[in-house]
Amino acid sequence: MLVLKRHRDLEGLRRVPWPRWVILSLMTLICVLGLLNVFGQRPSSVSADSAKAKLTVYAPTTLRGGLLFSARFHITAHRELKNATLVLDPGWAEGMAINTIEPSPVGEASRNGRLSFQLGHVPAGQAFILFMQFQVNPTNVAWNRPQNVELDDGNERLLTIDRDVDIYP
Repeated sequence: MLVLKRHRDLEGLRRVPWPRWVILSLMTLICVLGLLNVFGQRPSSVSADSAKAKLTVYAPTTLRGGLLFSARFHITAHRELKNATLVLDPGWAEGMAINTIEPSPVGEASRNGRLSFQLGHVPAGQAFILFMQFQVNPTNVAWNRPQNVELDDGNERLLTIDRDVDIYP
């Protein structure tokens, strides 16, 4: 039963505002840290270059549970790539849903437990861009999970990008 003097006027209750201020300050701190990208989402770019090709990966390195995000893999061929293949560490799929891959690879396989996407022929001076969309599973939490990316031409390894991802709850 509601009593006006107690519930509206707070009669008989101590007026100590500091617990409310502490809770409000913690909530504000979490919001400010989110705005400063501490909990992820903002993508960053990392590149590797060789005599045959250049690979640039544009994806966030900090994520949070439930987040939808995109990754872009930009391959520029300095020389002809007859059978360009992108090989991703298991960290790209572990605890995540891969929603879409555009354009669709010519072939998909597992290469010793790593995701392998056969992209096909990339002429010299041309570029190939692969877009992937992911969703982080809400229960997935990890720090320093490897998300390395390797570019091959057939069986020849051209470049490797070493990167890690942190996933917050």
